[in-house]
Amino acid sequence: MGLSGQKVIVVGGGIGGLASALCLRRAGADVTVLEQSQAITEVGAGLQISPNGLAVLRALGLEPGLAENAVRAQAVVLRDFAQGKPVVRLDLQQLAPDQGYYFVHRADLINLLVGAARDMGVKIRLLQQVDRVVDGVLFLANGSEVRGDLVVGADGLHSKVRVALNGADTPFFTGQVAWRAVVPNDLELQAEAQVFMGPGRHLVCYPLRGGRLVNLVAVEERASWVDEGWDIHDDPDNLRAAFAGFGGTARALLDRVETVGLWGLFRHPVAAQWHGQKGGVGVALLGDAAHPTLPFLAQGANMALEDAWVLAECLAHGGTLAQYQALRRDRVVRVIRAANGNAWKYHLRGPLRVAAHLALRFGGAIAPGRMLHQFDWLYGLDVTRSE
Repeated sequence: MGLSGQKVIVVGGGIGGLASALCLRRAGADVTVLEQSQAITEVGAGLQISPNGLAVLRALGLEPGLAENAVRAQAVVLRDFAQGKPVVRLDLQQLAPDQGYYFVHRADLINLLVGAARDMGVKIRLLQQVDRVVDGVLFLANGSEVRGDLVVGADGLHSKVRVALNGADTPFFTGQVAWRAVVPNDLELQAEAQVFMGPGRHLVCYPLRGGRLVNLVAVEERASWVDEGWDIHDDPDNLRAAFAGFGGTARALLDRVETVGLWGLFRHPVAAQWHGQKGGVGVALLGDAAHPTLPFLAQGANMALEDAWVLAECLAHGGTLAQYQALRRDRVVRVIRAANGNAWKYHLRGPLRVAAHLALRFGGAIAPGRMLHQFDWLYGLDVTRSE
């Protein structure tokens, strides 16, 4: 379908929903975003925008705005948990000149996308909770109905649009839980993502907001869990107890945590069907609604940005929703597999852990660039050029 004059309803005002609204509006569609919250905002923590996601923001003219509040990343450093000694350093400055890598607070990226969407004429309706989707019609919790020519489900893990296309699925607990916190950067940490690797757990930190804050994500293996969500508050002492063996910078950061959220990490399958035609209405999924990923490769937001661009470009140039899924599925499956693998690598125990860390140190010393270039398949794809 072409997009000029098409009425598009985007469900979800997160990163994927707002980016898709911008891309679809840019291609000529009349776009409305339905967000269930009373305000478009994102609380909490940070995220990493790698070169592949940055390419989309750049094509939308948003890189200067991103750079105002984000931190340009210099490196990723893998460290041993006990004293924080480096195992290997990936120098992000070895990326191509146009391949920027940023650490950004989610709220800052959301605000950037909201402002750009409104400037482009995207309509954003708040307090619009979708109860169900039937034959392309959105039935809202307030009793009203919304129709369009295209419905885009960017409504995350618990997507009602996904259910309409695929039925309900049963996520399974991965055996891991994660804490998120933001603390002041009074340690003056540099513009690096640091990963402290320990037996059965790891901690990631990086600076935000011009280096004034530090984002923390701490992951622990655990036998059981009940809730899946982002808004479960926990006692910071529980976090510190779980990571009692961590020293150096990791310990200093943990000691600074005053407020922390905890959630269980669940795995959802990649949706079998990302698209459909219901009652004459096109329906499409993107981001976590289509392909949730664990946070061990920092690609959730980046995949949503890629989806948003490819969906709009495909439809604007006469392609179909089936072609959109075909263009995206193999890539996101590869990303999800790589993220799952990182969780295992970070949590090694015993002799295997010692051997793996020795191999990383040796590889980093002999061929420091090779470690970084193993991600060329990921960072090197620019969907704004190839689609």
